[in-house]
Amino acid sequence: MPKRERVMTMSVELPLWRALTAYRVLTMLYAVGVFVSTYDSYDRPGIAVAYLAVLCVWTLATLPRVQNATACTKRFLTADLLIALTGILLTPLVVSEQHIQESGPTLPSIWTAGSVLAFAIKGGWRWAVFASTPVAVANLIERGHPARDTVHNVILVWVASIAIGYVVEVARASERTLARALEIEAATRERERLARDIHDSVLQVLAMVQRRGAVIGGEAAELGRMAGEQEVALRTLVSRGLVPVSRVSRDAAEGAVVLAVDEGDEEDGPVDLRTLLAPFAAARVNLAEPGAPVLLAPAAARELAAAVGAALDNVREHAGEQARAWILVEDEPDAVIVTVRDDGPGIAAGRLAQAEGEGRLGVAQSIRGRLRDLGGGAELVSTPGQGTEVELTVPKQQVERGKAGTG
Repeated sequence: MPKRERVMTMSVELPLWRALTAYRVLTMLYAVGVFVSTYDSYDRPGIAVAYLAVLCVWTLATLPRVQNATACTKRFLTADLLIALTGILLTPLVVSEQHIQESGPTLPSIWTAGSVLAFAIKGGWRWAVFASTPVAVANLIERGHPARDTVHNVILVWVASIAIGYVVEVARASERTLARALEIEAATRERERLARDIHDSVLQVLAMVQRRGAVIGGEAAELGRMAGEQEVALRTLVSRGLVPVSRVSRDAAEGAVVLAVDEGDEEDGPVDLRTLLAPFAAARVNLAEPGAPVLLAPAAARELAAAVGAALDNVREHAGEQARAWILVEDEPDAVIVTVRDDGPGIAAGRLAQAEGEGRLGVAQSIRGRLRDLGGGAELVSTPGQGTEVELTVPKQQVERGKAGTG
């Protein structure tokens, strides 16, 4: 026989609704007991009996209504509050003047507080204020003047209902936070499971294709090289658990990496630069970065990543497809530094100035121009025959600007 799994849902509000249900029943019985014990002080006991009969029937018949927030509708709450107010306002008509002067209880007595508490549990402290205000006015009308004990009782109900309403709101917020945390934990576990499956299957196949392609040669070697690049990129994503906020495409004709950032999904605060640089990792591009997030303002992170992409494009264009490149990310106290180094032939002296004079502004605009707009800079060091190194620096004030922009 298959095992059946039972799922139980527990809400932080459920104990409050159960307590309210018990409170309404107990206070109904209390109101009846008070009437019986003070029967001699009633001038029109018949009206009081009729009202208490309605109160008992209403309380027992509506017990399912106070089981949860869904069943406790606005229409029910309104009717419940009207019954409480009616009982308070009927009290001067059915009791003696001495009963009122001695601060005798009203017809519904403390049952009225249950009606106000239902508002508080249902809608929070604002609803509690809305419900307790007419109750306070009705009690003052019933007494005829703002006596000390009446004012004391009114304030007590007011403060208690508002406090409970506030606690309910905090509990609901905590419950939502817990639910979100459980969702994230479940998603993380699923991602880890998928990562294990990918490592045991897809990555192994890509590695095998790379090795076999290199042995066979020809077109198979090119296929193996592409498989190796995909293996490195996929392994980077799996090992770091990063979700890039950018998209990477490869132009087959020119072999250039295009970093396309989704502008429609703007971050609310600083973003992790590592998520933008992770797609650049490939078979011949090694990425070294800190283990902790490298936070920058969204615009600064995109521009810095684009400058890194432009530097890698220069490596492919001038050093060739077989050149290797290394990206080093350093998170300093006052700046973020990204270094792009290659093992190409280097740049001859005066070549950059000559290229700029010819209108080729790759380094001048795509790299240095981007960093200059961010308040940073780009330093290029190249020795013929020993490769080229580009150091990109963005001041940390960009992080503070990103935080300030979220206010």
